[in-house]
Amino acid sequence: MALQGLNNQRVRNFNKRVLCALLYREKVASKSTLARLSQLSIPAVGKILDELQEERRVEHDQQNLHRRGLGGGSYRIAASEQRILCLNVSPYLIESIVVDGLITPCSAFTPQPIVATTPQAMLQEMVQIYHLHSRQQGMPLKIALSIHGQVNPLTGVSQRMPQAPWEGPVEIKYLLEERLKTEVLLDNDCVMLGLAEKWQNNANAQDFCVINVDYGIGSSFVINQQIYRGSLFGSGQIGHTIVDPDGGLCSCGRYGCLETIASLSALKKKARIQLKVTPRAQHEGERLKTPTTAELIARYHQGDPALQVLVQRAAQAIGLSLYNFLNILNINRIYLYGRSCGFGQAWLETIISQTGFNPFDRHDQIQTQATHIGFGQLTRAQQVMGIGYLYVEQALTEML
Repeated sequence: MALQGLNNQRVRNFNKRVLCALLYREKVASKSTLARLSQLSIPAVGKILDELQEERRVEHDQQNLHRRGLGGGSYRIAASEQRILCLNVSPYLIESIVVDGLITPCSAFTPQPIVATTPQAMLQEMVQIYHLHSRQQGMPLKIALSIHGQVNPLTGVSQRMPQAPWEGPVEIKYLLEERLKTEVLLDNDCVMLGLAEKWQNNANAQDFCVINVDYGIGSSFVINQQIYRGSLFGSGQIGHTIVDPDGGLCSCGRYGCLETIASLSALKKKARIQLKVTPRAQHEGERLKTPTTAELIARYHQGDPALQVLVQRAAQAIGLSLYNFLNILNINRIYLYGRSCGFGQAWLETIISQTGFNPFDRHDQIQTQATHIGFGQLTRAQQVMGIGYLYVEQALTEML
């Protein structure tokens, strides 16, 4: 495709998009704040805001946000009656929250356990939750949908859901839109976390990464403030990087992937094998079940020595994978999410210790530019709200 230059109109549209993106992030801001954040002059910002008001994209309020100076009121994205149902879906749990067009909550955050043995059963659960929220809000809702596993956001197909008892793709977008007669945007759960961090954490710079260490291990990259999905929408499959070529068989069909060592599903299986060979189990002839996540984490904190060795090895494997990742992409802000974060500070410190010295860290620069690996601080409700920003990014893309 030929490269295209920027004429005056395209520059104008780009600057409009910048100001709207800032208002989505800030929710409400003065003209001077927008000028400072966009690095445009106040007169230029004023002209762009006037155009955005004429287009009914932005609203002006006479109330000043600052006590000093002449003041000029404040600006926000124009109010919309439309509500969005944010869903994070797996075969055993659907998390939901309704937000408005600015992605501020309009309902309580609700986790709903389900038992879905077929795609049809999972879709039926989603339909019921939609109707419940739609009645409570008194209006039809758009849907922003997060799905575990590999997803094609253009076709709306769930290509592979690792936790599902079924195989093969599911045309979730088409099926829901046909049934509910509403718009559906979807992506995977790691993109949900990336969007949540991008739009709700003002500390983030241009580039960062989220790692979700849970049933499996996935990640999402934000590069130049944009989610990087890859041409086949498979970006972020860090769990399927091979860390032990002679290791166990992975669900992807290869051997020794990171998920076979460091995911919760792998740790649970190994913990069950350990329990079977304990003297107590041999003596009593117990048939021990695979521990739940809560039981696994509780035993770890209670000081189970064999389990602590397993968890430490898992953290070391994650850290070594991140070291290679840091060297390849040079992204120096990484946020860890997922239930494995329940292992706590010792688990995190083991991961950090394995990343070693990042050769790209500049010690002649300020400390805030050094590599940061830590737990994500967003609440679960904020995380699920992240998928709603698919509609924000769609609106901003349409402005170019």
